[in-house]
Amino acid sequence: MASAKEIQNRIKSVQDTMKITNAMFMIASSKLRKAKKEVEVSGPYFSAMRQTIAAIQDYAPAVQNRYYDKRPEKSGKDRTYGYLVLTADKGLSGSYNHNVVKLVQKELDKHPGQNALYVAGRLGRHFYRKQGENVMHQFHYVVEDPSLTRVREVSHRVLEDYNQGKVDELYMVYTRMNTPMSCETKISKLLPLDEETFQDIPDGGPREVELFPTPEEVLDSVIPIYLHGVIFGGLVASFCSEQNSRMLAMQSATNNAKEMLHDLSIQYNRIRQTAITQEITEVIAGARAQRQKQQ
Repeated sequence: MASAKEIQNRIKSVQDTMKITNAMFMIASSKLRKAKKEVEVSGPYFSAMRQTIAAIQDYAPAVQNRYYDKRPEKSGKDRTYGYLVLTADKGLSGSYNHNVVKLVQKELDKHPGQNALYVAGRLGRHFYRKQGENVMHQFHYVVEDPSLTRVREVSHRVLEDYNQGKVDELYMVYTRMNTPMSCETKISKLLPLDEETFQDIPDGGPREVELFPTPEEVLDSVIPIYLHGVIFGGLVASFCSEQNSRMLAMQSATNNAKEMLHDLSIQYNRIRQTAITQEITEVIAGARAQRQKQQ
């Protein structure tokens, strides 16, 4: 059985750990609020980009563009599938990273040997490096604090590889927070675009549209901005989910620490009570022995 001193040391250790988990909970909460504000600020701009693409499709439905090209000449094993994988730079966030890796692996198993990965997040980079997967590019310092400037590097790289024919289909694997208590790992198709993607977007009613110099060139300018916004939205959603998962993990750790402190306090009090009872018994026995001796 542990001594009172050992239990005191354990109580102090648990209390120190609980201070860390409380601090990490507060930091994650602050980062989550900041990320939500960025989405609120940038959201209307990228929504306008989607409306612009929808208006161009309505005005020139027969327009041809490289970002809509499904490349039917490449089929079967000649086709390359690219995945932009958004993981975290840090752990202590529950099953957040595990769920992303699990979904990506399910997609990789559908067409082995035809995959190309674009990995953001230190944990994802280390994992796929050990697995020996075909990692086309690794993005540093992107997922920890998403910003439009940092996302531009990601969108530029994946668009460049798509335009050069290195990948024929491009997907993004990210995590979205459905409720404060649950997050869902999702996969979203980035390229090639489907006309149906923009059919449910309100265009504000009939109006005269002039596209200069040509609808094709306007789409060449607008679609990269739109994809830039989609990737930024995925990064921010993943960042919010990571912080939310970390908050839940730290809250759970804090609750477990409180339970441990409760149990250790009871155990310590029992040991101390036993020691006090023993001392009282010894004092009484000694006093009784002295009285008997005097008699």
